[in-house]
Amino acid sequence: MKNILVDTDILINFLRGSVRARYFLSSLINESALYCSVITAAEIFAGMKEHEKEKTSDLLDSLNIIDVTREIAEKAGGYKKGVKSHSLELDDCFIAATAFTNNALLATGNGRHYLMNDIEKLIVST
Repeated sequence: MKNILVDTDILINFLRGSVRARYFLSSLINESALYCSVITAAEIFAGMKEHEKEKTSDLLDSLNIIDVTREIAEKAGGYKKGVKSHSLELDDCFIAATAFTNNALLATGNGRHYLMNDIEKLIVST
């Protein structure tokens, strides 16, 4: 069974009714362990409207949410310091570090946010 860390954009597209996002996530359920970073959960809650609360909670409850550890924080800091890009956001560094430390494939629709060469990425069109 493959560990897959799902990025924020895929989950937001799922919550907004994207058929592609729904198909992608449902295609993984029986073959993979699905994870998200606690950073992703925070990003989703930050943009959530009140009427979306139940659906959002149901989705997040269906995933394994990985907390930030010191190991993840150190790796994220290393990414931020080492990747030469002004557009690299610290939250993306945390998500990438979570994938790295948990030996997970990072599924994202935003490949340009993840310039790190030491993580495996799956670019998904949702």
